Amino acid sequence: MNVPLRLVRLVAMLAAAALVALMPVPAQAADGYPPISGSGSTWSQNALDQWRKNVASNMTVNFSGTGSSAGRTDFINQTVDFAVSEIPFQDKPEDGSPPEKPPVSFSYMPIVAGGTSLMYNLKIGGKRVTNLRLSGEVIAKIFTGQISKWNDAAIAKENPALSMPDRPITPVYRSDGSGTSAQFTKWMSDQYPSIWTQGMRSQFPAANATFKGQSGSLGVAGYVSQNYGEGAITYVEYSYAMKSGFPVVKVLNKAGYYVEPTYQSVAVALMSATINPDLTQNLGGVYNSTDPRSYPMSSYSYMIVPTQPTKVFTAEKGKTLSAFGSYMLCVGQQQASSLGYSPLPMNLVAEGFRVLASLPGTTVSADGWNQCDNPNADNKLAASAPQPAECDKQGDKQCTSGTGGAQQDTPATGAGGGGSATKGGSTAGASTESGAVAPAVAAEAAVTDTGDTEGLAAAGANAAVSSPFTLPEDGWGTPQSIMLAAGLLLIAAILVPPLVMRRPRSDPRQK
Repeated sequence: MNVPLRLVRLVAMLAAAALVALMPVPAQAADGYPPISGSGSTWSQNALDQWRKNVASNMTVNFSGTGSSAGRTDFINQTVDFAVSEIPFQDKPEDGSPPEKPPVSFSYMPIVAGGTSLMYNLKIGGKRVTNLRLSGEVIAKIFTGQISKWNDAAIAKENPALSMPDRPITPVYRSDGSGTSAQFTKWMSDQYPSIWTQGMRSQFPAANATFKGQSGSLGVAGYVSQNYGEGAITYVEYSYAMKSGFPVVKVLNKAGYYVEPTYQSVAVALMSATINPDLTQNLGGVYNSTDPRSYPMSSYSYMIVPTQPTKVFTAEKGKTLSAFGSYMLCVGQQQASSLGYSPLPMNLVAEGFRVLASLPGTTVSADGWNQCDNPNADNKLAASAPQPAECDKQGDKQCTSGTGGAQQDTPATGAGGGGSATKGGSTAGASTESGAVAPAVAAEAAVTDTGDTEGLAAAGANAAVSSPFTLPEDGWGTPQSIMLAAGLLLIAAILVPPLVMRRPRSDPRQK
């Protein structure tokens, strides 16, 4: 049979058009969610990165963990759509530069709570120490170079169950401008002004050559977690210790108990925080909380969002930013504890929705928080947080149970061993609401000096399960019409050629 060439071409074109039309369309294009980009805090980056992965099938959210100072600078220069920082814009920057004044209107939106921990790498007789405890005064003296040996009498006194080794202490600090540095130094300045005399500092000033500077949270955590990091201690968000499998210091609170920054102890501490009208935080009450369950260095992290178009931020991007923000404040908070953070209380979630409702192009209503299933509704995390164990009380006894990402106990090498702490409050691991402790990462992460690591960046055994992100359907529209037409064309491409080929041919002999 001789099928007309024009018909063959037509069928081929129809088939090709159908196949192209049926090819998957990128979600952000199909659903109208333009990509957005931000920069800033590494303190909250583990949570932010997990949330970005969770919504990746529907939208693209880029984030560069360059440090809070860099993020605020990028926002001022209008090179990003949003920034993330632990501290607000500074009227009097510590380096003498001009005040940080964005040229556009903006709002602070709390996104997650957590504890700044003291992650360390210490061994006694070849066995890793996982139950170290320190007072704020000793911590301040370590990070000002006034205490330089692990067997210093002040450290030994606070750790009666340990025969502290004669080993130099290596304080590891953030070499980049950091909200973590600012929060840590603000706490020391507020509580121990005669020891830490330099005020709040985003740029941490090293006391001497024994201090080691590293860029980013991955950088400082990476240094401490290496074999050459034995004897080192750093300040970093609790999540990084959890992911690397390393312990954190139990810090002495005003009630006389040594507590680690679990999601519950952070929730308890932040009950004493006060919030300014612009949603920035006052932490004096947190530092001085007399609740025995509270962790002194607890705080919030903010997303800084524009409330008017900028050089790069548009109303179209506002649709993406508002949708991502509502995801963080609702579903994201359900994952906070497993990521090493603490869920926001409902009053801040409600305030966050008010901020999202003010964005250009927003799709979020100010009362959207009513639909959130927040794990910290009615501050129930603080209400259910267990009391610390008696062996965590200041005195001549010491709990032997591990902290942070290190689950193993530390055998008593001194005279003051006092049993294990109660699971769920002041012990290692992030707990579920029922009090069961989530498994920590057993293996130590392999981290380079630059902070690159798969072990710390990946959540490992503590990874939050990726929750599908469902966006509202727009009903029948152009994409659906194209898909229907493509389907019909494909059916035609399949059925037409056989029908043509079956047509009876005329007998040439009859002509």
